[in-house]
Amino acid sequence: KACEELGATFVAFSPVARGFLCGDLRDVGTLAANDIRRAMPRFAADTYAANLPMLDAYQAIALEVGCTPAQLALAWLLNKDKDLVVIPGTIRSEFLKENNAAGSIVLNSDVMARLEKLINQSTVTGARYNEPTQKEIDTEEF
Repeated sequence: KACEELGATFVAFSPVARGFLCGDLRDVGTLAANDIRRAMPRFAADTYAANLPMLDAYQAIALEVGCTPAQLALAWLLNKDKDLVVIPGTIRSEFLKENNAAGSIVLNSDVMARLEKLINQSTVTGARYNEPTQKEIDTEEF
């Protein structure tokens, strides 16, 4: 609402939750030694394991909608606000095409409500950033 009042556009950073909502990462032990997520509390082995049940339910919704989990994450945001801009990162052209297709996915109010109930500040375990990083950045903690 603040963006609307200011005539600004909100840009959603990390719209697939650093890859969590892509659904492929089941074991954080497989992350490369230099992967930035290794320093993030949500990607600690025990914390990640605590969040995995949400991923299973989330993937079931993506299957029901008929899209990939990554597309569902992008569509979820885009269906919340038509003026929102999402910036998913990718280095592979097939994922770029997949991400772009998310803009045409329409989610009904039931699916939106289920997504909001499933993944929110009360259901996600672990901090987004470790304490020293959180002190250095100007971003929300969720």
